[in-house]
Amino acid sequence: MTVSAARAIALRKGVRAAVAACAGFYPLLYAAGQPVSALYALFAPVALGMLSSVPGSGRQKAGIMLRALPSALVLASLGTLLAVNTWAAVGGMLVVGFLLAFVSVAGPRPASVGPGLQLFYILACFPPYAPDTLGDRLLGLTTGMVLIVVCEVVLLPEPAVSSCRERMADALRIAAGQAASPGSVAAAKLREAGARLRLSSLPPAERPAGAGRTDRALDQGGRSVRRLLNQLADLPEKPAEAADPVSTDLLDRVAEVCMRCAYFLRTGEQAPVAGTLDAAMRRFRAERVRLTSGPPGHTPPLAVLRRQSRVLALAESARIVEVTTDIAAHGSPTGPAEPREQFWYAELPTPKLWARRIIGNSTLRSVLFQNAVRIALSLAAARLVAGYLDLAHGFWVLLAVLTLGRTAAGATWHAVRQGLVGNAVAAVAAGALLIWLGPHSDVYAALLLPVMLIAFCLGPLLGVAGAQAGFTLIVAVAFAQIFPVTWRLSETRMIDVLTGSAIGLACGLLAWPAGSHGEVRRSMAGLLRSCGGLVPPTAQALMSPSPDARTSAPILPSLHRLRLAEAAYAQYSSETPAAPKEAGTDWHAVLIAASHTILGARRLPRLGLRPGAEPTGPHAAWARTAATDLEAEADRIGSLLDGGRPKPARPPAPAPDDYAPAALSVDLEVWMTSLGHQLSRIEDSGKARPAPREAGA
Repeated sequence: MTVSAARAIALRKGVRAAVAACAGFYPLLYAAGQPVSALYALFAPVALGMLSSVPGSGRQKAGIMLRALPSALVLASLGTLLAVNTWAAVGGMLVVGFLLAFVSVAGPRPASVGPGLQLFYILACFPPYAPDTLGDRLLGLTTGMVLIVVCEVVLLPEPAVSSCRERMADALRIAAGQAASPGSVAAAKLREAGARLRLSSLPPAERPAGAGRTDRALDQGGRSVRRLLNQLADLPEKPAEAADPVSTDLLDRVAEVCMRCAYFLRTGEQAPVAGTLDAAMRRFRAERVRLTSGPPGHTPPLAVLRRQSRVLALAESARIVEVTTDIAAHGSPTGPAEPREQFWYAELPTPKLWARRIIGNSTLRSVLFQNAVRIALSLAAARLVAGYLDLAHGFWVLLAVLTLGRTAAGATWHAVRQGLVGNAVAAVAAGALLIWLGPHSDVYAALLLPVMLIAFCLGPLLGVAGAQAGFTLIVAVAFAQIFPVTWRLSETRMIDVLTGSAIGLACGLLAWPAGSHGEVRRSMAGLLRSCGGLVPPTAQALMSPSPDARTSAPILPSLHRLRLAEAAYAQYSSETPAAPKEAGTDWHAVLIAASHTILGARRLPRLGLRPGAEPTGPHAAWARTAATDLEAEADRIGSLLDGGRPKPARPPAPAPDDYAPAALSVDLEVWMTSLGHQLSRIEDSGKARPAPREAGA
């Protein structure tokens, strides 16, 4: 996103929040004489329109906010009732803080309203304990939320962007063209189309991040489309000296499947039924077996067999796209979805899928769990301090924790410094304004909308200092219309912000001070070690001539580690520029290598070409040595990523230049050679000089 586009979004967002806040505040305060309702009507658009980063188009944002209304009413009611004493409010804050932060396991859309919902509980849980005002609070809250929903739709709404399905459809059309006519699409264009499917490049509202079958299928399908495009980019041209009609036929089937899936994803019509490509792949494999079982003089050259292995691998990626599109279309597969481990979610009920998502992240190794614990402890500690010190407007202490806290201690300190500067400057200005104007509420009423427009539209463009300064001015102008205030209101806010900043910084230092910096290293290291352990048993399964030896290596532990590593990487990518940076290590390459290993461990024992007899001699020795070396290399690089000092790498033994198909599995050789190259690139990236990290890279 360009700087000008980001500024335009910030301006539109500020206008909507300011108009919605004033549209509820003025009538409730001056026409209805309901100051409590007016205060909640003012804060509701601020909470959802500014404090929360709700993603999507105008209609998408309005839908997310409207669905959050029942939760907002419950939280405001709970805070009102628990304000009876400090310990009740602290306990409620601990639970509410954790749950609203941990909801990020459901994806960016539900998580986006979390900070705003936190504010509704915070605002209600402070003295005075006044359950009789609950009706007024809920009235104001409902009014404010309805107004911001309306403004999101009718007032400078955000335009719609291309969806995940549309991007997948575009990428599949490009893949179909390349499969039908290899070499017709430039490799750079293929890789660029695949890069647009990365979750970090998709708008948050369009990311298939839910735990249900449809989102899981689209997520898996998107990764498979990108893998297919990369495989097509790497596919060598057919050797001029040998015909390869079986590959041409399978590539044509791949092109057809890609076009059918693209049409459905774009239009929602004529959903593909899984199984078509699976049958073509069985015929392809049978023909390969026939060709390699003939007399030695009639066996295709090794270059052709290697190319066929790559064609079969990319057909497997296309088959996954076909199956996942079928699941996304019908909610469950209508055709074969094998192997079951690969599509384990396809027939599970939605509650079980959500339970697995939650349980899988309920560990100290999950950055989502870590972040939820940190936020909950920070807010509960802030509520305890504000209650026992009896700070006036103590909810500002929690608001400072909420707005200035970051996932890493360094980033928190950076935000706190800027926030304190902004608050100090604005406190002086607000104090001077209150002294100058005195109790003239009509002037404050005239100033509120212009001040909110300036603060909401320009404040975020100036960074944390600008946003905090703008909010301080808004507080002074708004509160002067509700309560009798003096210049000491600015002093009170400054003390509260200082208190909240100190608490947030202390919790950041005590709880995972490096944010996801350390966790991404540990999770990636563990992922590499787990995936490395899949190579020897997969190689052994491919080297065995027995048709019964088709049991793949146990991949579920590696899949679990892959999910945790993806979450750590996503959290690391979202940290502010002040967060610690890794010195050039290509974490995305680690995820790709892991997916490559897991996919091979699933596919090769079922679809790989096997030697005619159990390999012996130099070919068997190379295969066994290469598999053991790859496991050791994955473990060694994992130790490097985790800060260890392992021994230097041993040069890998080169693959045999030429061999008869009966002597070694071509598919095994191609898979292990590719994996070795990927591991080398990962290590080389860690040795490279640090480069500026792009957000969401």
